[in-house]
Amino acid sequence: MANKFNSGDNRTRSSVSIFIVAGLCCFFYLLGAWQRSGFGKGDSIALEMTKSGENCNILPNLNFETHHGGEAGIIDDPDSKVTALKPCHTRYTDYTPCQDQGRAMTFPRENMIYRERHCPPQAEKLHCLIPAPEGYVTPFRWPKSRDYVPYTNAPYKSLTVEKAIQNWIQYEGNVFRFPGGGTQFPQGADKYIDQLASVIPIANGTVRTALDTGCGVASWGAYLWKRNVIAMSFAPRDSHEAQVQFALERGVPAVIGVLGSIKVPYPSRAFDMAHCSRCLIPWGINDGLYMKEVDRVLRPGGYWVLSGPPINWKINYKAWQRPMEELQEEQRKIEEAAKLLCWEKKSEKGEIAIWQKTLDSVACRAKQESSGATFCKSDDTDDVWYKQMEQCITPNDNDNTVDLKPFPERLYAVPPRIASGSVPGVSVEAFMEDSRQWKKHVNAYRKINQIIDSGRYRNIMDMNAGLGGFAAALHSPKFWVMNVVPTIAEKNTLGVVYERGLIGIYHDWCEAFSTYPRTYDLIHASGVFSLYKDKCDFEDILLEMDRILRPEGAVIFRDEVDVLVKVRKIIGGMKWDSKMMDHEDGPLVPVKILVAVKQYWVGNSTSPQ
Repeated sequence: MANKFNSGDNRTRSSVSIFIVAGLCCFFYLLGAWQRSGFGKGDSIALEMTKSGENCNILPNLNFETHHGGEAGIIDDPDSKVTALKPCHTRYTDYTPCQDQGRAMTFPRENMIYRERHCPPQAEKLHCLIPAPEGYVTPFRWPKSRDYVPYTNAPYKSLTVEKAIQNWIQYEGNVFRFPGGGTQFPQGADKYIDQLASVIPIANGTVRTALDTGCGVASWGAYLWKRNVIAMSFAPRDSHEAQVQFALERGVPAVIGVLGSIKVPYPSRAFDMAHCSRCLIPWGINDGLYMKEVDRVLRPGGYWVLSGPPINWKINYKAWQRPMEELQEEQRKIEEAAKLLCWEKKSEKGEIAIWQKTLDSVACRAKQESSGATFCKSDDTDDVWYKQMEQCITPNDNDNTVDLKPFPERLYAVPPRIASGSVPGVSVEAFMEDSRQWKKHVNAYRKINQIIDSGRYRNIMDMNAGLGGFAAALHSPKFWVMNVVPTIAEKNTLGVVYERGLIGIYHDWCEAFSTYPRTYDLIHASGVFSLYKDKCDFEDILLEMDRILRPEGAVIFRDEVDVLVKVRKIIGGMKWDSKMMDHEDGPLVPVKILVAVKQYWVGNSTSPQ
């Protein structure tokens, strides 16, 4: 009897189990059907990310009790509530905290100080989510994005009127079209670049990195891309509303910036070429102060291009409607400064002049000393964050850029600064090992997110770039990476990044980045929050990441588990979906990976302040 009773009881329990399993299957089937229906524009990308990571050890509910018992309580703490961050008012749709127009007008106009970075104090920072404009859509993929930008993403028509005859930008239906023109190249950037290439060796890989000062909508940089040259473009946020925003919507590297009183946030000897196309920068003033700053960031052997006034003023002064004497004096000052800096004029044709910085640093130094030139005394010529420009010449002592390989060979070769021991604590062996590690990490990312190489992501940022290993391992003509070296990083490695043929910038993540909202498709944050653990509030950094990330954009965090637990709690209230997973080397490694996708949502008139 006992056996019969137990047998019946088992059959009952089995029936109940089958019923429960069948019910769960139905539930998840319906859930999957709902997700696939596209309800909510953010769900499609989130689903694609989830599907692409099915075989990559994504663990929805990590339990670290076995290996990290001290942190398990934090994950499972029922009192650990998520704070939902509210949307900002729609008037903040294009908010740039450190280049706010209202705040800028309270600073002096001399030397463009009012156009420089002026960040809000902690008490005035916004603690809300910057909304996308109503009707916002994902930008076109490159290369179509070079020529077309959806009107709803940056609805500013002023440039279409102001620059109409110069072929900058045209409004056509629901898009802006960029014909590739500019103030100095109304016939198109391609023909203009062909003129430069007749003097500058653009085609052979020796010129890879370029700086475009006062870039407009960055058409010069946009058309250099197909020639395997990457330009760092900058322009101020001024009356030419949204010029940098247009550049980034087009998929062209750009930041908000200006040549003013502060040094530009790039290392010395970084660029193969610098360019100004009627950029309205007064090069001759203050004994060539701005030319000396360009000289600092220009490599020996690098080129400086100046097109527009005052070049060839004898022929062009009437067209420019400026006094002949004024233009003559302006060019005289530029020529004097160039001579002092040992720049040799290679060409002057039409309205374009091209100089080349000397490779012979020793002979140049002797010549400068005999002329009584003042040399900068700083031991670290790359210490530039919020540092005043100085009326001095940056020495090129111990320069090794003559050993720089052409691109793309230089991407994987040992950079001269490392080969010469100029980066303390980074040996050749350490560099090679770093490269191997990042190839492994990036391969893991490709398994997690199988659309990473598809062209879906064009503008990518690495918030803590180190030696540029992430960008080098990910390298593709479909996208570019803004390599950020934090100003508080233990090692100053941005010069190495540039020697690999990549671009980047110095930045302090306790402040807002010099860009418009919604300008990056993918953000990589490796060790960022461990680095800033005791420096500033995690929420402030994450809100800034949300500001610059496009709707449906992705973030890859790589950090210590206890740090990521805190990060994940905050992003739980930010309209982001996230998944935590183990390090690619297994669960015993205390570093984990957190992948997040920003949901699609837009602002409306009822959004709170």
